[in-house]
Amino acid sequence: MGRWMKPEVYPLLAAMTFVTSMCAFQLTRNLLQNPDVRISKRRRAMAVLDNKEEGEKYAEHGLRKFLRTRPPE
Repeated sequence: MGRWMKPEVYPLLAAMTFVTSMCAFQLTRNLLQNPDVRISKRRRAMAVLDNKEEGEKYAEHGLRKFLRTRPPE
């Protein structure tokens, strides 16, 4: 083992890797699927973005649908 990689560091490294991956996932999800984020020129040209179906699709994502079918423990 090197100078920086002691056995005590592994749990911290695992936790930081998990948190970083969750942040990257959430940022990517918001960037690609959030109806309030407008990247394309066509969507930015719309003054008011009023699309109820797109908002419901963003709010009712796959994880929420999966957890809704699971019984509480």
